[in-house]
Amino acid sequence: MTAIIKTNWQAVSNEPSGLGESPFWHPQEQMLYWVDIPGKKILRANVFMGSTESWPMPSEPGCIAPAVSGGLVIALRDAIYRAREWGGALKLIKRFEHDTSTTRFNDGKADPLGRMWAGTMFEPRTAATAELFSIDCRGGQIPVVERKGSHATIANGLAWSPDTKTVYWTDTPQHVIRAWDWDPTSNAMTRMRVFHQFPIKPQGWTYGMGGYGGRPDGAAVDIEGNYYAAMFEGGRIVKLSPAGELLAEIPVPALCTTMPCFGGDDGRTLYVTTARDNRSPAELAAMPQSGCVFSTRVDVPGLAVNFFKD
Repeated sequence: MTAIIKTNWQAVSNEPSGLGESPFWHPQEQMLYWVDIPGKKILRANVFMGSTESWPMPSEPGCIAPAVSGGLVIALRDAIYRAREWGGALKLIKRFEHDTSTTRFNDGKADPLGRMWAGTMFEPRTAATAELFSIDCRGGQIPVVERKGSHATIANGLAWSPDTKTVYWTDTPQHVIRAWDWDPTSNAMTRMRVFHQFPIKPQGWTYGMGGYGGRPDGAAVDIEGNYYAAMFEGGRIVKLSPAGELLAEIPVPALCTTMPCFGGDDGRTLYVTTARDNRSPAELAAMPQSGCVFSTRVDVPGLAVNFFKD
């Protein structure tokens, strides 16, 4: 029987995002970062002061990661960029060939060795043309780009196991999380398998009908190797064992959870971004903080954010 973990969620910022994504806790700055994709901005919060800063972007930021040498690496609609400081100039790292009228970058993060990984999404959601790339700039080299995944519709759920031997990747519309064996040195992915398959959304389902637990979106991993998936339209985060077994679910005060991360001094603060764009008036009336970032305390610490290296 799946455990229900009831927690006391607190809103980190009272200004909701249209579609919050890509949160991470910066351990040196003691700040929480995330993006608002349709709002075309990056945000960061001083959770101790209760203040939030916003940085406008020229197009939708799908994902971000901190850099060892300072600043951020940022995946915008068309390309991967580098900013050396908050609010600084955006320097192009690599432009990609996808059709930006239908495709943009979505979920991504740095891997344990410092490469940036970013996946795309096909916005019409009618074809499995999304891909996953790694971008290696270590040592100041010219970016080495590898395609690591394909045949998806919306790239999500990217994460690594604590021992760095497994990489996870989700195709949200297919409700499936996949896993691969991963060699961090060669960057090779082998032995693909289904990590967890969730029930598909019933045809005609709308808010208030019940009978649907959502679909897997962004993810995080704890120090025990458990995988935490935000369930979009599920109003929850699910905790899966390293074997893909459903261990627990954590209800969230927003139906559309998008991505969790761990932070705080001890790694035991769980954050989650959420969405409110295109949600029904009934849903927003029932869950008025939809789009906010929430935090709560958990028993098992999570893995710290990986830093991009260049």
